[in-house]
Amino acid sequence: MPIPDYQTIMLPLLVLLADRAEHKKQEAVDTLAKYFKLTDAELLELLPSCLQPIFGNRVGWAMTYLKKAGLIEAPRRAVCKITERGIETLKQSPKEINVKFLSQFPEFLEFKGFSRKDTSNRVEEDVELKEGRTPQELLEYGYEKIRQDLSDEILKRVKECSANFFEKLVVALLISMGYGGSRSDLGRAVGRSGDEGIDGVIKQDQLGLDVIYIQAKKWDNPVSRPEIQKFVGALEGQKANKGVFITTSTYTNEAKEFASKVSSKVILIDGKELVRLLIDHDIGVSTTDTYKIKRIDSDYFAEE
Repeated sequence: MPIPDYQTIMLPLLVLLADRAEHKKQEAVDTLAKYFKLTDAELLELLPSCLQPIFGNRVGWAMTYLKKAGLIEAPRRAVCKITERGIETLKQSPKEINVKFLSQFPEFLEFKGFSRKDTSNRVEEDVELKEGRTPQELLEYGYEKIRQDLSDEILKRVKECSANFFEKLVVALLISMGYGGSRSDLGRAVGRSGDEGIDGVIKQDQLGLDVIYIQAKKWDNPVSRPEIQKFVGALEGQKANKGVFITTSTYTNEAKEFASKVSSKVILIDGKELVRLLIDHDIGVSTTDTYKIKRIDSDYFAEE
């Protein structure tokens, strides 16, 4: 079964806490994972940031929402227990507990920023209620969607640009990544026009202790094995054992397999990876807004 959303988790979580005992968050995560019969693979699924498991994040937000509604409390950090309101709620035998259900409690409405007058409309329109994703998930998946749209637009522009501009783009990226020494050094080393691409040898470090052979192709069709074979032959001709092949398209499976087996270290960068590097190194993009996600520092508020 798919990983349950945090609203689906709320009722089983409250039932788990019905014994009035204190429960640690990890204990709740483990017990609920068994309740929902989640596989090890599902438990290992991460948020887009890859910093936290999805299920653990959803259990955490279920706890937060129940706490804001006054159904549970947190006597200590990462520990929770049911309240009298929570006990009374379970006595009503609710079929489910979700955002709409919790909206009967004034404290929860205040937490969500709703007033009693606009509750019925705004709760129904609440994107969390519709999608079943936690606020953190909405933020991270929203960020991924914005980034994917940006990636698609950048790749389209790169494919439309001239061979000369493509050379300058790759040079700027390599410099930003710390290769090639100075811009003039790298420009002289890499700026030899080819068939809609560039070829050259650049310094791996600023002292020139090692070199990397670069080939880039502004193509639409996938790069096949013969192209990689020619590239590896060029490496041998340059007496180089490291190479990077950059394309705006993709690579065939045969090309990837061949590159992985040759003695030389050959890195294949396709259009998707190229765009990721451009974004990560701020080449051809600008920052419009920055949001900082903060959490409370519990140690700061711990009185001795």
